[in-house]
Amino acid sequence: MATERDLQARLVGIFQAHRRRVYSYVVSHAGRQFADDVVSETFVVAWRSIEKIPADELPWLIGVARNLLRKRYEREARQASLAVEMRAWIEDVDDIADSVAQRWAVLEALARLSEFDRELLTLVGWHGLSNAQAARVIGCSVATLLVKLHRARNRLANAMSAVEQSKALIRTEH
Repeated sequence: MATERDLQARLVGIFQAHRRRVYSYVVSHAGRQFADDVVSETFVVAWRSIEKIPADELPWLIGVARNLLRKRYEREARQASLAVEMRAWIEDVDDIADSVAQRWAVLEALARLSEFDRELLTLVGWHGLSNAQAARVIGCSVATLLVKLHRARNRLANAMSAVEQSKALIRTEH
């Protein structure tokens, strides 16, 4: 069984031997703006999995970097898609009477929340999942979900207040 020092020495050796090639791979697939982050994440994964890394480390490291890039692209695509959808909903609201102004405010407030908070709130509020079902979706207990949902609702209320304050400020400026 390897000691902590042996594992650290192995990671340092792997890093020194393969950092440039992993960096080159990431740059060739995502550009320099993401390379430092993805390479860092790759070696964090390597550290967490140091005892499982095969002797031929480079293909394994590139596979990790590839998966991290894929996850990053998927996350960014989801965010972009959600932003487009929310903008479309907000634009639709502009043509509707004042009774729908609250919808715009809710959507604007939701857009200010984290992706995780939006997911929690929409799973229960828009998609109609029960607390138990939503807990299964996000992978936690119902008690944990209720705490997270309570906090997300508080952040939504704060975001709603901020939206209302913004609207009031805009009205006073005109």
